[in-house]
Amino acid sequence: MTRLERALKRGKVTEEINLLARYEHTIPETILNNVISGEIAVCKSDVRNIKPVAIGKGLRIKVNANIGTSSDASSIEEEVEKAHTAIEYGADMIMDLSTGGDIPEIRKRILDSVDVPVGTVPIYETALWAAKNSKGMVHMTSDDIFRVIDEQLAQGVDFITVHCGVTQAVVERLIEQGRLTDIVSRGGAFIVEWMLYNKKENPLYVEFDRLLEIAKKYDATLSLGDGIRPGCLADATDRAQISELIVLGELVDRSQSAGVQVIVEGPGHVPINQIETNIKIMKDLCNNAPFYVLGPLVTDGSAGYDHITAAIGGAVAGMSGADFICYVTPAEHLCLPSKEDVKLGVIAARIAAHAADIARGWTGAREWDDNMSEARKNLDWEKMYELNIDPEHARKLRSANLPNDDKLCTMCGEFCAVNKIGNILGVTRKE
Repeated sequence: MTRLERALKRGKVTEEINLLARYEHTIPETILNNVISGEIAVCKSDVRNIKPVAIGKGLRIKVNANIGTSSDASSIEEEVEKAHTAIEYGADMIMDLSTGGDIPEIRKRILDSVDVPVGTVPIYETALWAAKNSKGMVHMTSDDIFRVIDEQLAQGVDFITVHCGVTQAVVERLIEQGRLTDIVSRGGAFIVEWMLYNKKENPLYVEFDRLLEIAKKYDATLSLGDGIRPGCLADATDRAQISELIVLGELVDRSQSAGVQVIVEGPGHVPINQIETNIKIMKDLCNNAPFYVLGPLVTDGSAGYDHITAAIGGAVAGMSGADFICYVTPAEHLCLPSKEDVKLGVIAARIAAHAADIARGWTGAREWDDNMSEARKNLDWEKMYELNIDPEHARKLRSANLPNDDKLCTMCGEFCAVNKIGNILGVTRKE
């Protein structure tokens, strides 16, 4: 029996829900009711003993960090180190997107080395296996796809991205309307290539009930992927994107009816003025399921700084109702990210999520900022370092440029407004 089935059948607060309620600063019954309605997904399979992470309505916005090898760079040690870096700087979950080297071993090492939920995109491994063993990715079978899904979940993966909404009708609409960047999702491209070559419907859509049975076996969460997501501003919120989203909404209903928890993935490139619309459409079509966004990126011309572009979009998306932000690193669109790129991507996404949490009124969000403001007023540098999102970086910057008066900083020196007004008002208040 899955977590969702237990909640529906018993309707009782469990120790796990009590734990989540304490972490989220809310009451257990709220989490229970939103798990039952499908507006919260608790991500943790039955395989590994890790702390569960809840995503959805009324909760702190969560941050995911993508890591993984490519055919040009496949060091297991580097990817494990990136996973540790992501968690150190505040990522709530990790996705292994490896497409090079010994993929099962890479995944095993990552699963063994972290205590947070881990996700994957099984079609990557399936396509690569088929390319090696079946004379081409287009020759993979539905049995190949579901075998890999079962193997990954049995290994301990907690959530999987599955591109079930890429149907023949959706692809036809994309082709008919035309796009500037066509398809930028790797998983979406694999599925579409297979469908066009074999002239068959997407197996993940046709055999969706088979997918649900495998997910139920491990109590894994399905992340319904957006294989037709826009890869540039010109393609945002077009007919193809929304057509896929309509299919995903129908699959959300089927998942929840089967007792399988589900989240829905959202677009990658969206003009800032369309973000709120995208969130509203998704929530309306998908039964208010938790929404997982990649960024979104609000401009196409910032390669090398896309962690900033994505943070801008992520803050707006979170304020508008997105529940889960996938980080974007400075290396996006350029190369495989380094450990430093991972750090910067996580920090940028966390800033975006926190800004949105404040706007949404999440309990405890403003407390952090108010404590920092009090430390600044008191010129308490050690407290400011402690409260900073990256204490080491803040300390390094200040240490490299110390003032004459160590109570102050070199931005204003003796003309520090906080120090001057603090002294003046202190005397005035005493009088």
